[in-house]
Amino acid sequence: MTAFRAACVQLRSSDDVAENIRVTSELIREARAKGADFIATPENTTLMAADGGAKLEKTFSEDADPALPAFRALAEEVGAWLLIGSLAIKTGAAKTANRSFLIDPKGRIAARYDKIHLFDTDPGSGESYRESNTVAGGHRAVTADLPWGKLGMTICYDLRFPRLYRRLAKAGAFMLSVPSAFTETTGKAHWHVLLRARAIENGAFVIAPAQGGGHANGRATYGHSLIVAPWGEILAEAGTEPGVILAEIDPAAVTSARSRVPSLTHDREFEGP
Repeated sequence: MTAFRAACVQLRSSDDVAENIRVTSELIREARAKGADFIATPENTTLMAADGGAKLEKTFSEDADPALPAFRALAEEVGAWLLIGSLAIKTGAAKTANRSFLIDPKGRIAARYDKIHLFDTDPGSGESYRESNTVAGGHRAVTADLPWGKLGMTICYDLRFPRLYRRLAKAGAFMLSVPSAFTETTGKAHWHVLLRARAIENGAFVIAPAQGGGHANGRATYGHSLIVAPWGEILAEAGTEPGVILAEIDPAAVTSARSRVPSLTHDREFEGP
């Protein structure tokens, strides 16, 4: 497996879908111009709405969503693999899927993943989130074939459920995607340590593009998009502003990490508590 260059596109998405598509497309072109072969965008790439009702008003079924054909055409234009971290895809009158799309360099959808774990929390500072009010959770873990090996697809709050990542790694994933819109509160406390832990536990690269800064809906996201190596080193990190980070990804590092600490082969059944 040959090495390649991966990029995270960091965004500060608003409730203007067309503008978000434009800004994201510009940054994807920038990433490709810098040599990225695999380019990932954050959760909620094209829509950070004021509330669940406003989000539902601006979402579409997959067949009608305006962002998907734009990004499929862009993947073919730049000739790179695109991971669109997530789009809100309407699945019924009152629900959407939080869906990640992997698009190949010919503009074809290679894989879809619907976020399994939904963010129903009260993290402090007066914040309260109930993602399940308007989002239908997924039920299936997904790996996808890239030219360099298998990608394990996840989204944001999934990060707190290590069993999912273990399963993806055991299914052959050498790289794990975690497109996110982490809150500022939880990001400051947990973002770096959780992403590094998932990389170390599974001997895998972690690609984590993020939303960052203050959004029009009043929400503050943490930013700090990260690319983490299988041994836990941070290869690239953003701040809070929109932009692009890049890192060289050598799949041989996965083989090395997993041979040095072969914990994926050491799971044992046990009883209790």
